Amino acid sequence: MAERTTTHPKEDQPYRLREYFLSTPEIALLRLLQRMVGERYVICPKVALTDIFTIARPNENVHFYNKIFRKHVDFLLCDPQTLQPAIAIELVKPVGRAETRPNDQFMEDIFLREGVPLVHVPVGDHYEIADLVYLFQLAVTKTQETARPASSAVSDSSPMCPVCGRMMVLRVHRSGAKSGKKYYGCMDSPRCAGTMEIA
Repeated sequence: MAERTTTHPKEDQPYRLREYFLSTPEIALLRLLQRMVGERYVICPKVALTDIFTIARPNENVHFYNKIFRKHVDFLLCDPQTLQPAIAIELVKPVGRAETRPNDQFMEDIFLREGVPLVHVPVGDHYEIADLVYLFQLAVTKTQETARPASSAVSDSSPMCPVCGRMMVLRVHRSGAKSGKKYYGCMDSPRCAGTMEIA
């Protein structure tokens, strides 16, 4: 006699599959990131801070664990070989120039202390590579300046590309309004479009 299989109505289950894993702005940003970084990074969406950071003494520092619990970054770019975090990306709602949300500042501080650039991208349905590269440059420069001792604020070393993380080389604009001016360009150009202007 065949064993009778009991089926449970879907209505009785406490969980449902989300209709969308990523929101429309997240999907738009992911598609642009895929074009922008290619195979230079592994793009991980929705990564919890507890997967990125660990508490030195968890039994003693429950307070610090609670501060990162249930927080995440929208995307984490990782080295394809080691999967070490390289750049974190967070979608943020636009605020006034002088206004910084406490949560945004906390996220900024925790990544800065560990030397991982955190890129704040304003929420939108469409993104441009040039705008994203600029935001990457800001985050990478801020991280480098924070990590660099005050005595070595001026350095002769080349910066690292804000897009792919490789070393940049000194170049000269050959045409246009900036003709003759020096700038840093990614050594992987033209495959990588990362640039950094020299003040």
